[in-house]
Amino acid sequence: MPTAVISDIHGNAEALKKVLEDIHDSGIERIINLGDVVGYGPDPLEVVDLVRDQCTWTLMGNHDFGVLYEPTNFNPVAESSAFWTRGQFDAEPNHELRASRYDFLGRLRVRVVEQTPDGDFPILAVHASPRRPINEYIFPDDANDAPDKLESIFERVDRVALVGHTHVPGVFTDEPDFYPPDELGDARIYKFNPSEKCVINVGSVGQPRDQDPRASYAVIHPDGVEFRRVEYDIKVTADKIKAIPDLHDWLGDRLFEGR
Repeated sequence: MPTAVISDIHGNAEALKKVLEDIHDSGIERIINLGDVVGYGPDPLEVVDLVRDQCTWTLMGNHDFGVLYEPTNFNPVAESSAFWTRGQFDAEPNHELRASRYDFLGRLRVRVVEQTPDGDFPILAVHASPRRPINEYIFPDDANDAPDKLESIFERVDRVALVGHTHVPGVFTDEPDFYPPDELGDARIYKFNPSEKCVINVGSVGQPRDQDPRASYAVIHPDGVEFRRVEYDIKVTADKIKAIPDLHDWLGDRLFEGR
């Protein structure tokens, strides 16, 4: 059974709804979420409710942590969005609904290990990196510029790991190498190799940063991972952001360019 893997929705309901539609139209029944449900975007409550309803499980991202606890080491734009998002949770007039949303965030795990769809080997899932699950970035350039960093990360990977956080989809291997989806052939599929470890970044649903503004997600099959992109109405989300004084206009503008 294939599994859809989403990540980094960041309060973008328009993007999430289109991705969920694409997943369901493909006949995929199981969805897992690598975190950063909220932060930056204008629809945190709607997104949390959709994720709670649609995803088998969800991990804790750094923005989820920042809203629930403190946005430590956030830049000013991210920090103000975290406090605004927390304010939206607090403003919910229904006490039970408000408590259940906070309870959802509070119960998010930082790592999950489960088998591939056919049970051949385990897959580690974290938000950021196997070494620091909530907040370590693994950048594409690390394959050339930081091989020691990747070696340390791969020491914590049995065969396959799933990550998000950078909002840039692709596959790291333990050569080390990095392969963007466009370098994987027309099908945009990476085949699992028993002699090769890999860390798969599924990209971002709500705020892609690889110069492609379409929402990004991945599908895990028994023999590999497939990268998918979905168009959505970016202007709807950008206009919502710009109508909220506590969210910087740049958070809307960047969506059109995928950066």
